[in-house]
Amino acid sequence: MLDDTPRSKDERRIGYPVIVRPSYVLGGRAMEIVYDDDTLDRYMTFAVQASPERPVLVDKFLEDAIEVDVDCIADGKTVVIAGVMEHIEEAGIHSGDSVCVLPPHTLDPEIVAEIARSTKAMALELRVIGLMNVQFAVKGDLVYVLEVNPRASRTIPFVSKATGVPYAKLAAKAMCGMTLSELGCHEQIVPPYFSVKVPVFPHNRFPNADPSLGPEMRSTGEVMGIDGELGAAFHKAYLAAGIKLPKHGRILLTVKSSDKRAIVGEARALAALGYELVATDGTYRAIKANGIPCERVNKVGEGRPHIVDLIKNREIALILNTPYGKKERKDDSSIRAAAVHANVPCITTLAGIQAIVSALTSLHKSPLVVRSLQSYHERVRAEVRRPGTVKV
Repeated sequence: MLDDTPRSKDERRIGYPVIVRPSYVLGGRAMEIVYDDDTLDRYMTFAVQASPERPVLVDKFLEDAIEVDVDCIADGKTVVIAGVMEHIEEAGIHSGDSVCVLPPHTLDPEIVAEIARSTKAMALELRVIGLMNVQFAVKGDLVYVLEVNPRASRTIPFVSKATGVPYAKLAAKAMCGMTLSELGCHEQIVPPYFSVKVPVFPHNRFPNADPSLGPEMRSTGEVMGIDGELGAAFHKAYLAAGIKLPKHGRILLTVKSSDKRAIVGEARALAALGYELVATDGTYRAIKANGIPCERVNKVGEGRPHIVDLIKNREIALILNTPYGKKERKDDSSIRAAAVHANVPCITTLAGIQAIVSALTSLHKSPLVVRSLQSYHERVRAEVRRPGTVKV
């Protein structure tokens, strides 16, 4: 337990929120985002149970930061970037539970270049031979290194399918002594289309668990969607994950204050597609103030019928909900639990909402076109058919 001695200003220099985890655990086991002293006090007992007699790591948590996964291959002297993947969910969500896009779709080219440069520098300094994975967080113009793993990551099969390059096979040969030059692996392959990875969760097997995402991994699988248009790639991936997007019906919006300005554009797009919008008070006022048709609905503590009643009665086809901070995350758990019971898709980040709106727009615009994976790889070959490229 934490002692009751008042903490000095210097002892509090990190500030809340922080992300805490026991040492020597995998899959984000027992990791948590902590917002105050009381929760940190409770967490310390829990962490000891997960990893007895080991130190607890405390890091500053960057809210609303973009997380980026990077895979590279190296032979000890040369490094080639295999793929840069932009996460849809904010930093703090376990990478195995995040939707991600290859190539990045919102990051500035300068940021992507800095990420690639940093990855190569670390791989050379560590003298990596084979595969390496790095996780970054981008907040504003700053790039933070979250984690460096000198090994293959779960994202390598995704990158290989997206690009048509068998990176695991090439890495094994590099570890046996071959150089990347001998393997024909000279430069990064950036596909001329989008590949989207979507995790699959067992929420229907655990109906009483809060399905909100966090630093502890909960997914049990993942699927992939590919298309030249990003919205269609999202749509394909969501379908493969068992998430059937509604073509009509009522959509519930309830977002945190900092997202209200951004949600207006998404609400306008949804209304233009013919969806009926319902929202809690603050979100409702932001949407109505911009001349978008919307119906106000009660929160759980504001009287009935309220949000959860509508979800349980199957009156809601899609939920767009971004909680913020300790209280809001806890309050909104009833919404998410009801969504699981009713099998209603529930999106909990602004970037995720934007992705869903993109997918819904694609759904209304044109039918999905199914192509073979090999046909996409032919496009890669056509783009990079020049000297000094990867042989696939």
